Amino acid sequence: MMLRTLCRAGGAILQQSQRTVPRLWVTPAQQRWASSLPMNTVILFVPQQEAWVVERMGRFHRILEPGLNFLIPVLDRIRYVQSLKEIVIDVPEQSAVSLDNVTLQIDGVLYLRILDPFKASYGVEDPEYAVTQLAQTTMRSELGKLTLDKVFRERESLNSNIVHSINQAADDWGIRCLRYEIKDIHVPPRVKESMQMQVEAERKKRATVLESEGTREAAINVAEGHKQAQILASEGEKAEQINKAAGEAQAILAKAEAKAKAIRLLSGALTEQNGNAAASLSVAEQYVSAFSNLAKESNTILLPSNTGDISGMVTQAMTIYGTLSKTSPKVVTEDVEEKSEEPVNQLASSQ
Repeated sequence: MMLRTLCRAGGAILQQSQRTVPRLWVTPAQQRWASSLPMNTVILFVPQQEAWVVERMGRFHRILEPGLNFLIPVLDRIRYVQSLKEIVIDVPEQSAVSLDNVTLQIDGVLYLRILDPFKASYGVEDPEYAVTQLAQTTMRSELGKLTLDKVFRERESLNSNIVHSINQAADDWGIRCLRYEIKDIHVPPRVKESMQMQVEAERKKRATVLESEGTREAAINVAEGHKQAQILASEGEKAEQINKAAGEAQAILAKAEAKAKAIRLLSGALTEQNGNAAASLSVAEQYVSAFSNLAKESNTILLPSNTGDISGMVTQAMTIYGTLSKTSPKVVTEDVEEKSEEPVNQLASSQ
């Protein structure tokens, strides 16, 4: 009962002390924090992922951990309540000038977390406002280092550079910037039109290049086709000529063998009885056949004076044959004599 009375008295005194504080001394940030500050009821339950900064007689005393905590009335006061969760801050839209003097309207989202509640409470007046302003100034300085084309291509590296710069400055505030994401980038209408024209020109260029490459590939394929066709045609013609030559050679050999066989048979027949009569009959038949084919292939005809004397022509042919048959054994005999004299001459020269 006495503890309850003491708590009520302490709460009344604390409320009276807060009402007696002049409003001119309280900043907007202090008003925002004071509006959500819990009262000292001696027994306090701190939620998870929150840090309550306690002052004793106006001086920092300790940070309450999540769970059950006890405070002394009147002397102890909860001055700040810090959230240890990840905080999302919407960075307002602002203007920035790129390296090639193009004015951009850009905004983003900042993700941060409080690591040290003491520094976040006493290191800076308003941590959220300070980090937002730092993100805006850092974003303007980083955009001034890049051209317009690189801003769109290197957005990831731009975000990492902004996070690195914010962490370097916010280390004394007990705040850690986890990541920064650029939401929208707005360019002036004229620049946007020129970018669209550039994109269209680039697409036309790529279309023209692709079309020319297609035409070139088609021409190369057609040329390769003609080349292969000519090669195959030449190889076919070559094979045809080889086969034709081989056939002609075999035909010539066959004709020569047949003719030689016919000559051997004819010579054998002539040596038999009545061979001359058979030869005379064959010559007469060929003579008659030759005269029957006259004037069939040409209009010019040369005829002997005794065309109708068949017996005279046959006699003349047989006389020529007899002369040749007489001279050929003499030539063979002379050759045999010359070959027989050569060993005798060699023997005489050796002696």
